[in-house]
Amino acid sequence: MNAIDPHALITAARDAARNAHAPYSRFAVGAALLMEDGSVITGANFENASYGLSLCAETVAIATASAAGRLREIVAIGVIGGAMDAAGVPTGTTPVSPCGRCRQVINEAAQMGGRDLPVHCGAAEGDAVRTYRLSELLPDAFGPADLGIG
Repeated sequence: MNAIDPHALITAARDAARNAHAPYSRFAVGAALLMEDGSVITGANFENASYGLSLCAETVAIATASAAGRLREIVAIGVIGGAMDAAGVPTGTTPVSPCGRCRQVINEAAQMGGRDLPVHCGAAEGDAVRTYRLSELLPDAFGPADLGIG
């Protein structure tokens, strides 16, 4: 996998979404981070009965990268999502983009790594992929750079 293969990242995100814990919304999300060395770190959403304690897939993946000491190594992200069918498999052909909270979390990683990350947004099924730069999804973002950190 390389930085110019969004479909490979979307495939990894789809694989991750199969492990989503989404019994309340029944909406599975998967995220895949491409790292500098070509490896991939994934995450899936994890809901909680108290709702506010739920974790988005992008946040899970980025926290995993950070826990491994690799926050600054993220070079691209792929995200998919879709309503779960009766077997718990994500469905749908409309690309899904990160929520506002996740855009802010992605911005933290992007600024720490000194990159305007490409964000590849896919659907649970099909070939549709929309690619954005993080700066398009979150213009004029506040982050570590505003605090002199980076």
